[in-house]
Amino acid sequence: MRHGETPNVPEAATSATSGRSYYGRPILKQPAWKTPDAPLYLFLGGLAGASATTASVADLTGRPGLARAGRYVAAAGATASVGTLVHDLGRPARFLHMLRVFKPTSPLSVGSWILAPFSAAATAAAVSAATGVLPRWGRTAGIAAGILGPAMCTYTAVLLADTAIPVWHESYRELPFAFAGSALASAGGAALLAAPPADHPPVRRLVVVGAALELAAVTRIERRKDITAEPYRKGRVRTLLTAGRVLTGVGAGLALMGRRNRAMSALAGVSLLAGGLCTRFGIFEAGHESARDPKYVVRPQRDRLARQGGR
Repeated sequence: MRHGETPNVPEAATSATSGRSYYGRPILKQPAWKTPDAPLYLFLGGLAGASATTASVADLTGRPGLARAGRYVAAAGATASVGTLVHDLGRPARFLHMLRVFKPTSPLSVGSWILAPFSAAATAAAVSAATGVLPRWGRTAGIAAGILGPAMCTYTAVLLADTAIPVWHESYRELPFAFAGSALASAGGAALLAAPPADHPPVRRLVVVGAALELAAVTRIERRKDITAEPYRKGRVRTLLTAGRVLTGVGAGLALMGRRNRAMSALAGVSLLAGGLCTRFGIFEAGHESARDPKYVVRPQRDRLARQGGR
């Protein structure tokens, strides 16, 4: 458009119910990932990664009960995570095809190459811990899974932020911290349920750190001033994120108070796991909401153009 000309294309429809724009077509396609497969995949992968790292640290610091529990949770979470991914893809062969190449510039490709070796190592460590077979190899596998654990906790955040979905893309700074904190809190919750009470003191510290990180990052996402934060504060997404915040906060509080009460520790574990699950579902649903309404695509673009034009 030349200087001084008036644009003839009308403003994009901004009704939250219409979800359509010029020529009656949506600007963005809805994410291809399905519910509940995708949010479960996000939750289970983070839980498995943080549990594997917790198990490795526990093993190196002489807490065999916590190490064993963490390895069981990591293996179960990794197996279930792969299961949800395969179910979302439709055929197991599609997951195998993702491993045919390694593309460093693709978060999906890198994530596949994190998930595959992590799942194998976590499963081998858990089988060795359960059977007593090849303990040295099992311990080595557990340490390998622990090293990959932080990447398991956060690569899905990078995967979401790398898409064109407005609320995910604009939250690229906060999402890794939100996912890492949620994974730590969830792993702590699982440990409160599965590990011996004697090993709970370091778990409680893990829960507090994870819960604080998750709550701070999610709150920062919700309170951003640009329009792409709006879907986080409305409707079903707001309900899910509020539930996640309350459950995580209550779980952390119960974990601190239930130092000698196994029932309270168990309740704290359940609350933390439920909170992490609500947070992942809320963030995932926010992406769908922002893809439905074209204003979350059009207005940020116009704001960027206005800022560039004012330079």
